[in-house]
Amino acid sequence: MSIVERFLADPYLLLNAVGEGIYGFDLQGNAVFINPAAEQMTGWQNDELLGQNIHQYHHHSHADGTPYPACDCKIYATLKDGKVRKVNDEVFWRKDGSSFPVEYTTAPVYREDELIGAVAIFRDVSSQRQTESALRTALADNQQLTQQLQAENTYLQSEIQQEWLETGLVGKSLVFQQMLEQLDLVAKTDSTVLILGENGTGKELIARNIHNRSLRQQSTMVRVNCAAFSANLLESELFGHEKGAFTGATETRKGRFELANNGTLFLDEIGELSLSAQSKLLRVIQEQEFERVGGSKTIKVNIRLITATNKDLAAMVERGEFRMDLYYRLNVFPIKAPALRDRIEDLPLIAEVIINKLNQKLGKNIQAINNKSLVKLSQYQWPGNIRELQNILEREVILAKGAVLDIKQSLAKQSSGNRASAITLLAEAEKHHIISVLKQCRWRIGGVQGAAKLLGLPDSTLRSKMKKLNIERPV
Repeated sequence: MSIVERFLADPYLLLNAVGEGIYGFDLQGNAVFINPAAEQMTGWQNDELLGQNIHQYHHHSHADGTPYPACDCKIYATLKDGKVRKVNDEVFWRKDGSSFPVEYTTAPVYREDELIGAVAIFRDVSSQRQTESALRTALADNQQLTQQLQAENTYLQSEIQQEWLETGLVGKSLVFQQMLEQLDLVAKTDSTVLILGENGTGKELIARNIHNRSLRQQSTMVRVNCAAFSANLLESELFGHEKGAFTGATETRKGRFELANNGTLFLDEIGELSLSAQSKLLRVIQEQEFERVGGSKTIKVNIRLITATNKDLAAMVERGEFRMDLYYRLNVFPIKAPALRDRIEDLPLIAEVIINKLNQKLGKNIQAINNKSLVKLSQYQWPGNIRELQNILEREVILAKGAVLDIKQSLAKQSSGNRASAITLLAEAEKHHIISVLKQCRWRIGGVQGAAKLLGLPDSTLRSKMKKLNIERPV
């Protein structure tokens, strides 16, 4: 007899040889067949289960231990309705009380179109589930690591941004970022810095950041507003004075240069210095030494000088109002503080920082500015720059009753075309005035009776202006 004939004569040989567990059931749900693979997987032997309701032996509970009634069993459901079912989320319980995950299929058994029982074919998927679990764990670990790296990157980026936020210097515009790059580069040196910019652009804030990022950050930064003192008092403020040096000098006093020794001296509004003070400042920069007002003792200092102005120092040099040699000493590393109108895309971020500070100062809880107000602020030209924005926002925060700021103030709109017109009109007015004075002086430029004297300008400056404004003596 061939192998095929033997299998056909005894089909149980095939069922006993397969690796999956196989159960056969009659219509009452009792076991009528159990193959060796099923015995091996469950620990229950053939003679223990034949004729028994297998459900109560190894299908009596769910994986979490909760009862699994036989009426809910998928195997017995097939015995009732004759439908094939595939299950992959249950467990079988072994004889020793342990369980293992299974995937099984139940199929009806018919004889001459009559349902006579069912068969269940199952397999132990423990290894597969372990592999899946290990893969899920690996994926979760990988995802966690990715999230951690992303979080660290976000943190570092926010730390960098926060570092600037805490200093008050905020913005994403190209012109502003270029300024920050310059600031970072020069801060690490001892070079003299000249900060240029309109009023309200934050020149002092830039100076403080340069100092705080420099090697002198542990020392003092001393600020002097050159526009706040008369020429005589300014020299006393800068260089100090001896007792009795002038009326009211009842004691010896150190000047700002001495106070800033080994630190940074910030001279704001440097364009307001008198020519006499400019000369003394030039010597200090060159020699790092000076004498107090009314004194003869030479005092040596080691300072880093930062200056700032909203004036055109080059034009002042041309008019003889500022020393050329001092200008070149100060203009070692110029930094331009951009006007707010030139970085208007930074306005929402600047406003957010200002509002957060105002919340602390005024005890408010403003969360945002509405879009209509942002558009309104963005269309304004901001002649007073960030300082003007601070004033407007402070008034609005004081008046605000809700958490969202609605700008009520009327902001004058001034287009770039209007500014250009104003500049043109100013130039025309200057040209008309110069021609009027020249006619009065019979077109004489130099000398005591010349137009330059009446206009308060050096001869060379007046000639330069005449050339620039296309002023020519009529033939």
